Amino acid sequence: MHEKYDRDMIDLLRSIQSIDYIKPEEIPNIDLYMDQITTFMDEHLQSSKRFDDDKILTKTMINNYSKNNLLPPSDKKKYSPEHMVLLLFIYYFKNFLSISDIQSILTPITNRFFRSDSGRDLNTVYEEIFERQFENIDFEVRDIIRKLRDSNKAFADIEDEQERKLLSNFAFICALSFDIWVKKSIIESMIDKDIMKHRQDTKKKSDEKKK
Repeated sequence: MHEKYDRDMIDLLRSIQSIDYIKPEEIPNIDLYMDQITTFMDEHLQSSKRFDDDKILTKTMINNYSKNNLLPPSDKKKYSPEHMVLLLFIYYFKNFLSISDIQSILTPITNRFFRSDSGRDLNTVYEEIFERQFENIDFEVRDIIRKLRDSNKAFADIEDEQERKLLSNFAFICALSFDIWVKKSIIESMIDKDIMKHRQDTKKKSDEKKK
């Protein structure tokens, strides 16, 4: 029974490899209206939904992102491919970061690369990041499977199969949660360091002006 549970979970984890991702070449190279963007995101990230009636992106969300300066204004109610890229980053970040943290991460990127004439814009940034993340999927899946197997070795002295399954499952959740917590802490530390540096630079410029 325990081995079957292990096999079932491994099959489930392997299915992560077939999860929907929006490839750079799939992003429309034309400006879209809000309805078209929400439809596109909903269709292409279908497998990311936890429940069938979940919404990937809504008009209200887009409006809120604009109000919070996460998204540059649309051009005559149309959104560019670069807007789409920002919405994708927001979609992934918001699962574990606050709006203010997302703003801290995206603002310098948007200021520098949104509609940039330097030859590197948000589309090329997304292409590079996507390529690297896609290459790491197998590594991530193997790491999760390793955590699963290690968790299934826990509480091996318990004879009751149901109780052992309950506790090994809990151990697996804790292992994944700790991994998320560590990575989230690193991200937050990087954000706080950048904020502190920005404040110091601003103060330095202000002090120089006063001289």
